[in-house]
Amino acid sequence: MSEPRVLPRWLPQTLTQWIGVAVVAGIALGLAAHQDPAVAKAVAPLAFFGELFIRCLKLLIIPVIVTSLVVGVTSIGDIARLGRLGGKALVFYGSTTALAAILGLVLVNTLQPGLGVSPDGADVPAKAAAGAGMTVGSMLSRIFGETLLNPIASLRDGDVLTVIATCLLFGLGLILLGPRAQGIVDAFKKADAVVMQVVRNIMWVAPLGVLGLLQANLAKGGLDSLLAVGRYSVTVALGLGIHGLIVLPAIVWFVGRMAPRRWIRGIRPAIAVAFSTSSSSATLPVTIEACEDNLDVPTEVASFVLPLGATMNMDGTALYEAVAALFVAQVFGIELDLTQQVVVFATAMAASVGAAGIPSAGLVTMAMVFEAVGLPLEGIGLILAVDRFLDMGRTVVNVMGDTAGAVVLTRWTGAERV
Repeated sequence: MSEPRVLPRWLPQTLTQWIGVAVVAGIALGLAAHQDPAVAKAVAPLAFFGELFIRCLKLLIIPVIVTSLVVGVTSIGDIARLGRLGGKALVFYGSTTALAAILGLVLVNTLQPGLGVSPDGADVPAKAAAGAGMTVGSMLSRIFGETLLNPIASLRDGDVLTVIATCLLFGLGLILLGPRAQGIVDAFKKADAVVMQVVRNIMWVAPLGVLGLLQANLAKGGLDSLLAVGRYSVTVALGLGIHGLIVLPAIVWFVGRMAPRRWIRGIRPAIAVAFSTSSSSATLPVTIEACEDNLDVPTEVASFVLPLGATMNMDGTALYEAVAALFVAQVFGIELDLTQQVVVFATAMAASVGAAGIPSAGLVTMAMVFEAVGLPLEGIGLILAVDRFLDMGRTVVNVMGDTAGAVVLTRWTGAERV
């Protein structure tokens, strides 16, 4: 992202630097507001900028997906290559999500953060039993059973999975039509350029949005909620850190043939927005721009695999749900055998695919994972206090996984870097 220097040297010169300043200021103001009602009243109007920023990003989700996916599919040019790119994307995303879920299970079994933690309120009867809850097949049916519906209604309701499926089919039709559809293809390319320009314009007010979001969240919860289930938070954070800072960089280095330092530096704007918004979908426009401009990922790869990844590749969510399920089981004294932990692994992966890229969407699909092994749904209440904070971290890992996929698939497909 090119950012001309028009400010005094003592001020931050780039958008990323301004967002960093906003993060620090947001944390400081939020903690101060949590302690002092007078400060809270004074900084309360800043929350408006956070809400406005999220609404602007959400406004762009559907336009970005529609234009970028159609342009990405038609840029590939032939059906055989489309199949190769799509198949390789699914293999990569499935593999990294599986690694994340396995890592979560290993950590929670090793550290056992739920031991010694007493659930609030009355004892809840354990429901866990071999074979209890839904099967993996019924889980997949529940997640994908409503995917292919009315595309117009899906555009209206923001049903991202259906919109993606429709755009893929539409782009496929344009490829099959060949030169006869060139006018439509050109129109989508122009629309995509317009949408990306709107994204760039909105991103220059991102620091105010980040400031408003962080101070509002911390003003409500402070740090007390993190201390309540500290060991659980540490386990999740450790897993996210290992996956995001060791596993994914190693994949980018050894498989994608890109230096991890360059990769991290290139996706910093996307990481900052993902952390502040807790929404991989809302971050998608920034993710696409960062990969194309900073990592030299070809448009045909970025515009195809990143929207797909924002919906289907949820490494952080899969890890988080695996840890949460076993944490709740430990709290309620429920022993999950190897078979049931395999079910947790499979359902965490499946549920993460169906999790919308919006803040705290993992809580919605968490019930599916709990039902799969008969865990009491009351256990979700144990993690609500810290979910919003951990959601920031798992969203960052989700977005990092998407960008790692773009880098790796650029090499796997032999696409020329721009």
